[in-house]
Amino acid sequence: MAYCNLKDRTRELVADFCAGNDKAFAQLYNMYVHILFNYGIKFTQDQELLKDCIHDVFVKVYSKRNEKNTINNIGSYLIISLKNRLLDEFRRQTFTTEESAEDFEYQYSADDVERGYLTKEHSNMQTAQVARLMRHLTRRQRQAITLYYIEERKYEEICDIMQMNYHSVRNLMHRSMLKLREAANG
Repeated sequence: MAYCNLKDRTRELVADFCAGNDKAFAQLYNMYVHILFNYGIKFTQDQELLKDCIHDVFVKVYSKRNEKNTINNIGSYLIISLKNRLLDEFRRQTFTTEESAEDFEYQYSADDVERGYLTKEHSNMQTAQVARLMRHLTRRQRQAITLYYIEERKYEEICDIMQMNYHSVRNLMHRSMLKLREAANG
């Protein structure tokens, strides 16, 4: 069967999984495990903890498959679940830094910026320029820019992930772009 896009395929896999198809669950797992890992590594460098949390998220999804709650966007649901699971784990481990778990900063690396904004033919100088410009943004602005431009998420998904309303996300993106332009010109 030919699929128009990945979203159609994902919707079908979710429906098949909810109907009891374990192969569909395995395919969903394979589609999202790397995305979740790349997202989670921004919060912790402890890869074993991250793998455990991702596993917990999928176990939770599997155990709740017979419930009548419909998941409209499995990708956003998994990311939010992973973020919450990591925060729970940080709280449980009595976070050792001066930051509280709620204030845990969304981190980014030059690699994230490079992957999202630049193609292979761009020079290292352009990569450094983008990384320098991103340092002018707040952590929330970096997160919004990363979700929108690098992960190519829609505003509605960003609202769910960042737990903000639609207009606040749009305003945040607008202010972020203004700040980037100002930094580039200044």
